[in-house]
Formats: sequence, C-alpha cells, structure tokens
Amino acid sequence: MMTVLFIVISVVMLLAALLAVHTKKILSGVIAAGVVSLFVSILFLLLGAPDVAMTEAAIGAGLSTVIFLLALSRTAGKDATDD
Repeated sequence: MMTVLFIVISVVMLLAALLAVHTKKILSGVIAAGVVSLFVSILFLLLGAPDVAMTEAAIGAGLSTVIFLLALSRTAGKDATDD
C-alpha cells in the first residue's frame, strides 16, 4: 500500500513540476511549484521525518509561495520603462 502511495505522490509531483516549468502563465507556475513543495512535505511525513515535513510545508509550500504571489501582484501590469 505504501509503495502505491509513494508512486502516486511521485507522479503528481512530477506532473506539477513539469507544469511549473512549461506553463506560460506565471501564476500557474507559482501555484504548481507550491503544489510540488506540498507533496514533498507529505512524502517526508510518510518517510518518518515529521520535523522536515513541517519545515517544508511552512517554508517551501507556504512562505515561498506567498512571497512569489506577493511579488507577482506587485509587478503585474507594470510596463518596463526604457531609460
């Protein structure tokens, strides 16, 4: 049962990573990268490392995604000016 769960989580992580790299929309890429981090934290939890899982969930999936979304919201729609 655990092997099947590891395979499913790994496939979802791989698909989300491919989406993050190949998508043309920045918002979709940021969210996909957050999904990868979330599934990595679940994988760490299943491997018996709850402290690493909590750190990855808080920093990797949570804080990093929020910072990327905040930066995206502050820069979206602004045109670059030629000096």
